[in-house]
Amino acid sequence: MQNEHAAQNEQAAQKDQILKQILTPEARMRLNNIRMVKKELSDLVEQYLIGMATQGKMPGQINDDQLKQILLSIQQPKRDFKINRV
Repeated sequence: MQNEHAAQNEQAAQKDQILKQILTPEARMRLNNIRMVKKELSDLVEQYLIGMATQGKMPGQINDDQLKQILLSIQQPKRDFKINRV
């Protein structure tokens, strides 16, 4: 039980270290804010960013504007509903 907990803590620390290397401070702050509101979305973005970094496809650090574009591309489009009153 303690080994599993220690392994999870170690994985979280490695993930945070990678994100610190590939994100600017502003982008990290935005991702942390998203994590508080939409944990699933932040997990998806983190997995995507870490995957890109491990494959060597990151040109440099991701800034806030680039993170916004990634967020827009990952999120499903919102549906608009119109209610017509008769």
